[in-house]
Amino acid sequence: MSAPIPDMTRDAGAREAVSRDWSGLSMTPDAVSTPRSAAEVSDLLAWAAASGTAVTAAGGQTSTTGASITDRGVLLSLRAMDAILDIDADARTMRVQPGALVGDIKRAAAEHGLLFAPDPTSEEECTIGGSIACNASGARSLRYGATRAHIRGLRVALANGRLVDLRRPQLEKNTVGLALAHDPVDWFIGSEGILGVVVEAELALLPLPAQVIGLAVPFTSEHDALAFVLHARVMLDRSREAPELRADFPVHPRCLEYFDRGAVAIASGAVGEHGWAGAGAMVYTEEEFAANAEPDLDAWLALAEHHGASADDARAYTSAGELREARRMRHAVPTTMTERASVFRAAGGRRVSTDWAVPVRRMAAVLDASARIAERAGIERAVTYGHAGNGHPHQNYVARDADELRRMETVVGETLALVIAEGGTVAAEHGIGKLKRRWLPLQSSPLQTGVMRAVKRELDPAGILAPGNVLEPE
Repeated sequence: MSAPIPDMTRDAGAREAVSRDWSGLSMTPDAVSTPRSAAEVSDLLAWAAASGTAVTAAGGQTSTTGASITDRGVLLSLRAMDAILDIDADARTMRVQPGALVGDIKRAAAEHGLLFAPDPTSEEECTIGGSIACNASGARSLRYGATRAHIRGLRVALANGRLVDLRRPQLEKNTVGLALAHDPVDWFIGSEGILGVVVEAELALLPLPAQVIGLAVPFTSEHDALAFVLHARVMLDRSREAPELRADFPVHPRCLEYFDRGAVAIASGAVGEHGWAGAGAMVYTEEEFAANAEPDLDAWLALAEHHGASADDARAYTSAGELREARRMRHAVPTTMTERASVFRAAGGRRVSTDWAVPVRRMAAVLDASARIAERAGIERAVTYGHAGNGHPHQNYVARDADELRRMETVVGETLALVIAEGGTVAAEHGIGKLKRRWLPLQSSPLQTGVMRAVKRELDPAGILAPGNVLEPE
């Protein structure tokens, strides 16, 4: 007996409503399903497996890679599964459904004096399921790492509809079998929906910092700003290597965010800091302090002045409201670039964004080389911002038509080849999706890709999950 057809709609309006994400691509699915429970997700996948229907899971559809849209089969929208199921303040854990917004999760944790550390800038739009699917990070990854480090367990619906509960092992030693099979939780974090659908997650929480101070420092030149970032990162690394010498390295950033000239103009305009509009670059940092500590920014200001900045032009963010303003300032850059690109969709244009990363000492050189590549191609230089403390900037271009889009993608491809030569990665937090699939071979050897395909075949033998994401169709 065939599995019953689960609830879904083929209404044109409903399908159109989920046809876009933040990539600039447009794909309209054949149907849309909006389950409200793990059982409903399981039933849908069992039916899809029996009928050979493709299923692509989506959350807030903030993907910049096209991972959360499809033109095949069913778009499985998990936004209705948005419950925060429970919080164990003593164990510092939280159980959530995949559609819960990261911002809501952080606020719920804060009510218990706890912190969910990953902080994608789009936290008010992105879901935890999507964050898990692409192993999202954000500014504070300099201190806390990406989402992977903060997941204790997952409940996953496999391609055949079977629900499996997975928890991280608590062992200190294990020699049973291949290392890649020791922790199945890691199979699904960053898998972009091609191996299963997360229907519940257990998150690890941390104590909420007693005090956080933000500092934005404008610089005359991009070179000076990047030198400041590198100097601060070196000091942070040395204090980590020798905690007993922490006082000798007095800056301890939890983030180091970079804005080039174009990004400063956008960010400063968004929050009314018009005095920065002519700055050549800016760096935003945050540091955490103990409850009884008297925050001292003198070391930061001295370091900034050492790299040519004026301490008088720096701005401190001390209250919760001011820190939210700083976040709005940062988020204004990608939002504005998306808005600028949207008017060119009809002509075949769109926003082109990167999220490559290199060892932090090589970042400035790669950015310089990328600018020369764009200049030779006759392409307007990218607006660049992002997680410079991790060697992880974002370059954003606006293609005004299909021809310019092709030339920009060539520029990105040449830049990524240089990134790989410098020991970097083509995608540090946004994943591969559909847009970056062409560049996966730059980094992933045939051996590595073969192993990924083998895992995919084992967990999804019919290939129905998220077709087109990460791997080229066989």
